[in-house]
Amino acid sequence: MTDTAVRIDGNTLRLPGGVAVRFVRTLRLPETGPHPLPPGLGEFPLRLVADHPDTVPERWRVRGGVMLPVYLREAMWLDFAGSTEPAALQVGVGKVCAVSGRPWRDRLSREPQNYVVLPRQPWLDGINAGSGTVRQFVAVPLGLGATVEGQVTGEEVWGGVQLQSFPLKPEPLAAWRRDQRTLRRRSGPAGGYGAALPMAAAAGAGPAPAAPARAAAAMGLGVGGSMRQEVYRDERPARDWADEPAGRVFVHLVTPPQWRRITGEAPPPSPVDRAAYTRAGLPWFDYYDDYDDYDDYDTEAVDLAAPDALGAVKPVGDWLGDDLDPWQAPAQDQVRPLKDTPSRPVEDGEW
Repeated sequence: MTDTAVRIDGNTLRLPGGVAVRFVRTLRLPETGPHPLPPGLGEFPLRLVADHPDTVPERWRVRGGVMLPVYLREAMWLDFAGSTEPAALQVGVGKVCAVSGRPWRDRLSREPQNYVVLPRQPWLDGINAGSGTVRQFVAVPLGLGATVEGQVTGEEVWGGVQLQSFPLKPEPLAAWRRDQRTLRRRSGPAGGYGAALPMAAAAGAGPAPAAPARAAAAMGLGVGGSMRQEVYRDERPARDWADEPAGRVFVHLVTPPQWRRITGEAPPPSPVDRAAYTRAGLPWFDYYDDYDDYDDYDTEAVDLAAPDALGAVKPVGDWLGDDLDPWQAPAQDQVRPLKDTPSRPVEDGEW
């Protein structure tokens, strides 16, 4: 029997079909660009909603899933490096597709493409902006209209992040596995952009007692500056993918005070000051893609064009005001080129 459960393994979400997703803290970029890729500053912790039935809002219990703590205007990226087999992964921000800008749906679409292809897509830092760029994911509260959801749909109902995976059908998957046994090549070097850099420990003593359930200040994702990153067009025949998703998960975004009330745990430290980060000489990255590193296709990689709906999304600064943290660009020698336990099931709900 096929396991359709989504599981938490440490701070990694594992969806059926070999899909692995980590949520990585990172530097927020100025609302301009394009910029080099900022590095990881540690993983966001993940907790099961079902483990805190007395302290999460009722609507979260209905939706199920997981939660993570994020600060206002904090940036994140999604790391897929642990994914082991080909999969089509849909990424929603407030149930708006981060690739196509269309409403969330339970089927794959090719025109426009509403998913990323794993492991071809190693990470995703923001919404598809076309021309080899994305616009950075930045956390903002619902109710201002600043989220991608609010700007595209005119409403802010869902917030959070939604993930849904579609594996290959049995025959193309078997063919891929045969090819891997005979044609597998070494992947890119360990570390680099996909490896999170250490962060200082959160201040404060051990976990505090959790408070009773109360109304939550829901969070969603808006956009910040742009960076150089492709969102790749799928070159496989559409018939290769499963007709229905193998697994899905709703990721709730929690403010740090809310995180402490719900879980009794101290939230992570606030995001690092950008000027201090740059002065410390820590690395940034430029990604130079080489499609020959992948055995699936013999053709050149193609970046998806920016959909009209996502191209019109304005940065969060238009709602929250100018950034008071002065920008200090990385020095040239800081930008590095890149070559192209038992887990626990996540409870799903109605969304």
